[in-house]
This record gives sequence, C-alpha cells and structure tokens, in this order.
Amino acid sequence: MSALPSGTVTFLFTDIEGSTRLLHELGDDYAAALAEHRRVLRKAFAEHGGVEVDTQGDAFFVAFARASDALAAADAARRGLDDGAIRVRMGVHTGEPVVTDEGYVGIDVHRAARIAAAGHGGQILVSRATRDLVSDGLLDLGEHRLKDLAAPERIYQLGDGDFPPLKSLNNTNLPLPGEPLVGRTKELADVLRLLRDGTRIVTITGPGGIGKTRFALDVAAEVVESYADGAWWIGLAPVRDPKLVLQTIATTVGATSELELRDKEALLLLDNFEQVVAAAPDLAALQGTCRDVTLLVTSREPLHVAGEREYPLAPLPEAPAVELLRQRAAAIAPAFDADYAHLVELCDRLDGLPLAIELAAARTKALSVENLLERLDRRLPLLTSRRRDVDDRQRTLRATIEWSYELLDEVEKAAFVDLSVFAGSFDAVAAEAVCGAGLDELESLVDKSLLHAREDGRFFMLETIREYGGSLLADAVHERHLDYFLGVVVDAEVALGDDRSEDTLAMLALEENNIRAALEYACDTGAAERALMLVGSNWRFWSSRAQVSEAKGWYDRALALHGPASPRARARALYALGEIEQGAGQFERGRELIEEAIPALRAADDERWVLSAMNHLGSAYLGSGDTARAREVFEETLSLARAGGNDLLTEIVTSNLGFLALVDGRYDDAQAFLDEAYDRARQLGRPGGTALVLENLALLALLRDDPAAARRHLRECLELFAPLHSDAGLFESLLLAAVVVGRDEPRRGIRLDSAGRALAAERGYEVSAPELELADEALARVRAEVGDPAFTDEWSLGRHLSRDAALELALQSLD
Repeated sequence: MSALPSGTVTFLFTDIEGSTRLLHELGDDYAAALAEHRRVLRKAFAEHGGVEVDTQGDAFFVAFARASDALAAADAARRGLDDGAIRVRMGVHTGEPVVTDEGYVGIDVHRAARIAAAGHGGQILVSRATRDLVSDGLLDLGEHRLKDLAAPERIYQLGDGDFPPLKSLNNTNLPLPGEPLVGRTKELADVLRLLRDGTRIVTITGPGGIGKTRFALDVAAEVVESYADGAWWIGLAPVRDPKLVLQTIATTVGATSELELRDKEALLLLDNFEQVVAAAPDLAALQGTCRDVTLLVTSREPLHVAGEREYPLAPLPEAPAVELLRQRAAAIAPAFDADYAHLVELCDRLDGLPLAIELAAARTKALSVENLLERLDRRLPLLTSRRRDVDDRQRTLRATIEWSYELLDEVEKAAFVDLSVFAGSFDAVAAEAVCGAGLDELESLVDKSLLHAREDGRFFMLETIREYGGSLLADAVHERHLDYFLGVVVDAEVALGDDRSEDTLAMLALEENNIRAALEYACDTGAAERALMLVGSNWRFWSSRAQVSEAKGWYDRALALHGPASPRARARALYALGEIEQGAGQFERGRELIEEAIPALRAADDERWVLSAMNHLGSAYLGSGDTARAREVFEETLSLARAGGNDLLTEIVTSNLGFLALVDGRYDDAQAFLDEAYDRARQLGRPGGTALVLENLALLALLRDDPAAARRHLRECLELFAPLHSDAGLFESLLLAAVVVGRDEPRRGIRLDSAGRALAAERGYEVSAPELELADEALARVRAEVGDPAFTDEWSLGRHLSRDAALELALQSLD
C-alpha cells in the first residue's frame, strides 16, 4: 500500500446498495459483476491519486491528498458503472485525521462513513468541509442528522440525479451521541434481526451502566428509515406514575392522545422503563390496537408480556472494553498511552461496564492507569464525571446503581443487600442459609439485572454492584457468612480425608472467593477460633493446588490473632502451616511446627489428624536430609494406618516410602513401593494420587536411565493432571517432561522447563530436589546445544505459558 496522505485528507467511502438482493437476482453472475465493480473503482481511484486504505466485502475506503481528486475519482467511478447492474453509493468528506501505524483515527473517518451510508445507489454525497475546498456546482441537500454525529451535517450532492430522501435521522427525535458505539457488533445484528423479522416488542435488559440506552439508540438509528413515521425516543426517567406512560408516548410523537397512535407506523424507543414497569399491560394493549407500532424498550427488568423478546446486554468483552477505554481517554488526554495488560486489568476490575469504563477514562487526565488500579479497591467514590451533558444518574456509578436499588420493594432491598456478602458466585442453598433469600427473591433480582444466573445454577453480582450493596451490609450477615463457610471447609476437610477428593476440590474451587472473604472478615474482626479453624481445615485444598504463597499469608494472619482460641484450632493451624512450609522448601520450619502441633492434636483426640501430621513429619525429615528418621516415622505411620484400616493414608505413605527409597538409591525397593502405591491409588479411584505416583515412577525411570519408561509414565501422569483441580506434583512432572523431551527436541525442552519453574514460582512452591537436579543438568546441556540466543527466546516463551498451555505442550511433545 502507498503511503497514506497526511495533513488535510479527503476520504471517499463506497458500498453497494442492496448487495444481498443483487446476489439473489444475479446468482452465479454476481461474482463476475462484483469483480468488474472492483476493477472500475480501483482504476478510477488510481488515476486520481487515491490510496486504498481498507476494503471490506463490497466496500472501499480511499484517501486523497486533494478534495478535487476525490470528487473526480467518485464521478469517474460512477460513470464507469453506469451500464452495470451494480449501483454504488459514495460519501466524501475532508478533515485532518491522525495517522497511526494501523491507519487513520479520528471523527473524520466516522463522518465520511456516515455520509456515505445516508445515500442511495448511484448517489455521491459530499460534506460541507469538502464543498468549501472545491468550486461550487454541488446540489445543496440541506442539514441532516446522522448516526454517531452530535451536530447536524450539511450535505451536498455531486451531479443532478434524482434520488429518494437521504437515509438520515431527520424523521426522529433520537438524541445523537457524540461518539460512535464501541463493540456490540453481534448484539446489534441480533436485535436488528429481531426487528426485521417482525418482533414488535424487544426489551433490552441489563444492570445500570451496561449501556442499554446507548445501544438502543444505535439500533433505532439503524432502522429509522424503515418506518414511515420515524423512530421516536421517549425518555421515561422523570416519569413516576405508570398511568402517564401512554400519554407521554403520544405527546412525544405529536399525537393528541394515545388513540392517534393507531395511524402511526413508527418505532418507539421507551427508555428507562424500570420505574414504570407496572405500565407493561398498557404497552401490550397498545400493541393490540396499533398494529404498525414497534416497541424497543430499555429496562433493568423484562416486561413479562405476550410477544416480548428480552435481549440481555452483557458486559463488554476484553478487546472492545479496552478500545472504549482508549478512545474515551484519548478524547480527554490526547497524549494518553498505557500498557495493554494494565488496560485489560482495569477493564476487568470494572466488570466490562461501559459507564464504569467511561468514568474511569475521565480520570486519566489526572491519574495514570496504574494509579487508577491502586484506587479501585473503592470503585464507587472514584468513578464520577464532571460532564454537564449527561443525566445526573450517569455522572456517578453509585447514583446509577442507587437508582435500581430504590425501585426495589423492601423484601427485595433486604435480599439484595444481604446477598452482596457473597464474593464470586454462590448457590441457592447458601443464599437461603446465609441471607434467608429464597428462589422468589433470587429470580426477582435476576429479573431486575442486579443478580445474574449462571448456567451451572449458581448466582453472582457484578463487583461494582456488589460494592454498593456491601456498603449497606450489616455485620450479622458477615457473621452468618463466616459460620456457613467455616462449616463448608470443615466438612470438606473430612471428605478429602476420606478420599472424596475430586468433587470436593471442585466444590472448594467454586467457593474459593467466599472462603477468602470469610477469612478476611474473621481476621479483620479478631475471630481467632474461627480463623484458625478455617486455615487449619483448608490446608488440603491449598496444598493440592500448590497455592503456597497465598496460604502462608492466611496462616500468618490467623496465627497472629490474640483472641481466645481452642488448643485444637491452634494445633490444626500449626500443623497445616508446617505442611505448607514444606511446599515452600522450608523443611526445618515445617518440622518444628508439626512437632509442636502433634501433642495438641493427640490431646484433642484427633487421631486422623495425628496420623496425617506424622506422615508430613516424615516428609519434613526427608526434605531436611534425615532419611533415617524419615523412614522410621513413615514406617510407624504406615503400621498405624494399616491397623486402623485407613486405605487412603496407607497408599500415601507407601508412595512416600517409595520416594524415600529412591532418594536413598535403593531403586528396587523404590520400584516395589511405588508399584504398590500405584495399584492402591488406582483401586481407590484417586486420579490425583495416581498422578503423583506416576511422577515418582518417571523420576525413578530417569535415574535408572530408562527414558522410554519415563516418557510412558509422564504421558499417563499429565493426562491425569489435565482435568484435575490438583496441581501437587504437576510442576515436577513438567520439569521431568522437559528432561525427556529435551533429549530429542531441545528447544521444546527449554520451553517446558521454563514453564514448570515459572508456574511453581508464581505459587511460591519449591520444586523437589531430585527433580530439580535432573532438570538443572538437562537444562545446561540443551543450552549449550542450542546457544544463548535461541535459549533466551524459548525461555521467554515458556515462562508466559499458562498451566493448561504448558500441559498441552508437554502432552504433544511426549506423543
């Protein structure tokens, strides 16, 4: 592509009128006609110095350094198509756009496109800015309101052809936003399809700040020419009496009463219907008598009338959310620039709510994105706007949410506030137990867009909305929430101890944010007993997920509390911290904590806990290098586990004895223990335990110089890990996979090694010494083989792999 013109640039947009109809009419001949159309246009553009900026389907976007060249090219293109079946509409506009690496940016691009869209096939429309640069002789078509342009545009026509009225917004009172809609392409197509298919009541629903009004205005602007009497915006925010809705509609469209609406063929955009939702039956009656009236409604809850199609508007996905933030920030601070990852994080923290994003963008004049992220712990006071051209409710996010809250009845208000205690998602059982909220209240709040239902039956609030409810929340609800999730965690620990592992781990993963919130409240209020029981009972989850850093933070906070706590609760926390410390490679510290905990656990008659603590004490001795003491403790624990019929602990300790024998160099003993542990884990149906044994078998195979066996074990091991909620042993497995793969594919080996170490470091987890020694040796070998530049590239790629991506790479490489 030639260099784009800069400075004063004239844009030419073209597209084919009725391309879908032509496709059906011409059939197989359409492709040839389209190709000829492209040839003619490109020839005309090239002969007059045009630079093709973009081509999408049958549309062209071309830039010219001179306005006269653009008009000459448009005229030549039209004349070249005179004898063909294809008729092209064109729009020409001149401005001073910004040129970036990705092309032109700025309102002039949108203005040119909107001017073109207002025309008809064979018509060339010209903006006033272009007309002022060329000799007169253009036909003045007057001022027209165009979609996405706040002020009317005076439009001229090149040539004296006779065309229908322009497709502008003159036959409407739609308020025109000054900026184009960002994203929502699929949503726009969906709703337009509903309207064009004859749906006569479409209700756009969603929480405050989701952009319902802005979206609905774009929908109405797209179809205004389809209605003989236009599209009309009826703002209902000031209306409180449902009995006034029909009269407000009639007055807005110029009728003396609602009866005169019977003669109208119009689209009515009823905006902010939620506070007059009791008037929904009146709308249904209106539909019955006014057969040519279509209703497009924005509301935080559906109307629940016959013929209605609800269209819930979701938060913006990542890419359009970031684009919205960039556009709005650049309009306020032209030099705005920020790291993409920070922009993604900011939009994510704002729930992808367009209003929240726009309010955050308004702050970028004074605050960097990093500053905004630091302050987002309290979103509502931060997100305000000083703009005078917006409704008071839209100037702060708090006011927008408060509007929804005030429309609730007293039962709904209480349920909404109480349910804000849940962090992340929750189920109906928890809602009833903690908040006394039944299905009726849940469904009502979902209807009003203050609560969302997931496909798995759980519910959640957007964080911006939850924060508002949380500001009104009573301590008693926090107390019930803490007690409820303490019970969940204690019961889950028993289930995990009885080997109901995968389902229980999946459940705890779902409730992880609620458990964190309960811990936060317990620690903040000094509830030592409950905080210690929570951290003491949740250790199996944190350990299985290798979440070492997070777990240590909670143990430090809980153990530092000075409130009253039972010896049993403190002993559980000490033992659990000791196990977590081993995951961080702090074996001596782990040993000290577990030795301190065991007498108290015995005194509390927690025999199952005592045996578990003894097993981890053996691991602490092993990690510290005292293999003799480790063996002694493991054998004693195994004897007690077998005597007590504890099959789960028997399998675990057998596996640990196999690892101990491996470290001691007693490979035959190691093989025997690990084979037995593998069989036991399979019989118990423990995929996580089986994967751990396979990782040790792969390590043993490598130490015996049997890479083929190691490959087989690792393949089975990683296949088991893939769907699990457990990561204990995963990082070691990835490092061993790197050793095996690196023998034949050194670059992949480097990438896998890097991924395994990075994922472990992210969790604060210390990889076991035997695996690390083998990995270090292999890494030094492949680095020498590929050279430093290639090593650095692969290492960088590996350290950015996610857990699932690293697993996929390992499994592919082990095939």
